[in-house]
Amino acid sequence: MNTDESRIAAELRLMADEARPVDALACAGQARIAARRRRRASWSAAGLVAAASVIASVVAPSIVATPRGAGQVTGAEVDRLPYNSPEQARAVRACMPGGGPRSGVNGTRRLPEHGTAEDFRLLVEYRDQGGSTALVGSRKGFVLCTETEPAIFTYWGFEAPGDLTGFPAALQVDAYTLHAQPERAGKEDVYRVVAGRVKADVRRVEVGWADGRRAEARVAGGFFIARVLTGSIPGASARRVTTLKAPPATVTAYGTRAEVLGQEKNVPFRLLGRDG
Repeated sequence: MNTDESRIAAELRLMADEARPVDALACAGQARIAARRRRRASWSAAGLVAAASVIASVVAPSIVATPRGAGQVTGAEVDRLPYNSPEQARAVRACMPGGGPRSGVNGTRRLPEHGTAEDFRLLVEYRDQGGSTALVGSRKGFVLCTETEPAIFTYWGFEAPGDLTGFPAALQVDAYTLHAQPERAGKEDVYRVVAGRVKADVRRVEVGWADGRRAEARVAGGFFIARVLTGSIPGASARRVTTLKAPPATVTAYGTRAEVLGQEKNVPFRLLGRDG
C-alpha cells in the first residue's frame, strides 16, 4: 500500500511522542526513502566531484587546519564557516533547487528562518563506490546532500535558533540517519550516515555500530561524516514492511597520539528536520 508523505510525517510525530523503538523509526525511514524514489532531487554528482577536490583547501582565515597522512584536513576551531569555492557553491545550489533547504519531507515547503542556499557551505563529504553524502551547513543548521534525498533542514543541536559552536565536549554527533542512493542494476542501496562537529585537537573520528560495522569518518575544518551500507530485516509475513537495520552507533574522537578525546555511545537513529 502506498503511503503519502503527509501520513508518514504524522505517523513519525506520533511515534516520537510515544517513544517507540528504534526499529520503528528505521521502518519509517524506509517508507520515506521509498516515497522519494518517485521524486529525485537534483543534487549534482558532477558538482560533488568538483567540490571534493577543493573542500580541504578553501577555508576561512580564522580556521587553522592540520593535514593528516591520508590527505584529509582535520580538526579546526569552528568559530567561522569556510568559504565556498565556485564549484562548491554550485554544488550547494544543486542540493537546494528551491533556493533553500526544506522544512521537512512533506512537499517543498521552506521557512525563511532556515535561510537560503547562499547561507550554506559545503563542510565535509564522504565518497565511496556507491556515491557520496555531504554535510552542508550554515550558522543555524545543516542539511545532508545526496543524489536523491531532499535537503531537509535541522538546527545545530536540534534546537532553534541553532548554535554552531556551543558544544562542550570534543565531539558532537548531529546526525545519524538513513540515506538512499539511486537505483543501480535494479537495486537501491541504503546507507547509514553519521555526521557532526569536533574540536580543534581532534585528528580522527571512528564510527562503530552495534552489529559490528565500522567506518573511518572524513574530517575537515572541524566537521566529520561517515557512512556504510545497511542491511534489512525481512518482515515476518508478506504483509509486513521490511525493516532497515539501524542499530545504535558509538562515535569516538582521537587526538594526535591516538588518545581518546571524546566518545558518544549508543547514538540512536534519528529522523532529521525535528526540533528537540
